Amino acid sequence: MNAISPQKFLRDLFQAGLDAADPRLAVPDYLPTPPKGRTVVIGAGKAAAAMAKAVEENWEGPIEGLVVTRYDHDMPQGEKCTRIEVVEAAHPVPDAAGREAAKRIYEMVQGLSTDDLVLCLISGGGSSLLALPADGLSLEDKQTINKALLKSGANIIEMNTVRKHLSAIKGGQLAAAAAPAQMVSLLISDVPGDDPDVIASGPTVPDPSTFADTRAILAKYDITPSASVATHLEKAANETPKPNDPVFANCSMHMISRPQDSLDAAKLVAEKHGFMPVVLGDSIEGEAREVAKVMAAIARQVTNHNQPAQAPCVLLSGGETTVTVKGNGRGGRNAEFLLALAVELDGVADIYALACDTDGIDGSEDNAGAILSPDTLERAEKLGISAKEHLANNDGYSFFEALDDLIITGPTRTNVNDFRAIVVMPKG
Repeated sequence: MNAISPQKFLRDLFQAGLDAADPRLAVPDYLPTPPKGRTVVIGAGKAAAAMAKAVEENWEGPIEGLVVTRYDHDMPQGEKCTRIEVVEAAHPVPDAAGREAAKRIYEMVQGLSTDDLVLCLISGGGSSLLALPADGLSLEDKQTINKALLKSGANIIEMNTVRKHLSAIKGGQLAAAAAPAQMVSLLISDVPGDDPDVIASGPTVPDPSTFADTRAILAKYDITPSASVATHLEKAANETPKPNDPVFANCSMHMISRPQDSLDAAKLVAEKHGFMPVVLGDSIEGEAREVAKVMAAIARQVTNHNQPAQAPCVLLSGGETTVTVKGNGRGGRNAEFLLALAVELDGVADIYALACDTDGIDGSEDNAGAILSPDTLERAEKLGISAKEHLANNDGYSFFEALDDLIITGPTRTNVNDFRAIVVMPKG
């Protein structure tokens, strides 16, 4: 085992995961052959600007288009796109900028022929950024439902099922607007299972979900829709396009980067440093604090019984946990996970952990996540900070901020969901 501090090792693992999801590496290998006619580039998501830049740098021939990304996620000065327009909008609750960008994208792909190509760049966050309400609905209707879903504990599949059925562009409807042009979609997955119809609510792929599913999800989480939303969900004339719909006849899709790719990259770094990597899964879901209980039990099993691996080892996992918000604190699901993990481990020696969102934003704060050490609770107690009280208030950000243990990367311009690593060192 190479001499390296556990904290530095954890940061190296995370950086390897980010590097593996860099759009500049993934996009070029999947670019299609230029068409006889026009090439229109569109897209949405936290990686949209970086993906568009990779297209510009590797495309032979004329291109035009528009992508929308989250505020502060455009490329830095000196690296900005020159042929593809980049618009910034709000995430996770949509705003007027996202609505106008979605409307322009929707109009941009209409009236094309079979000689034309629509190159669609999709990544996580695109669902909120493509905020074009269905007929009869307002942006405020979508904002209200989004806020309720984000606090409810609904998983990403459930949230995006609802979003599709309140939209004029999601759930395959963008592909329908672009037909009969050739459409090639490049996707960076931020969802458990890498299901293309869930990533950014699947604007260019068939949608198997229904209005009935949407109503059931709102009922499950006791979310009462406005009168206009309720009427839309009961009386909408047209379902989203389903598998085998002819609008998809000239469409193709490539998954260019996945959460598993980042775990594989971290696995190689672990092996290089003499740590046994144990990949627990790339699609772990559930309440963040409940997932933390399971992870704490596995880490203890390593410490006490050398199972499922012998220390030094690292437990790697991805996916997207959820937080049912009951307090009024600050912090996203990764800070919540680590705070719950700290409480469960209760200062067990030789166990360290990192949990971060690969997009660089944990929830709506400025941190990607945080880092946990065996002395985390001890240091907090010396400052008069109660981990259990902060957990009850969903206030993981403030807890780790006080300890100077937040990880702040800024926007990474990619998004392959959460990255978690738990290092178990040999005893003593």
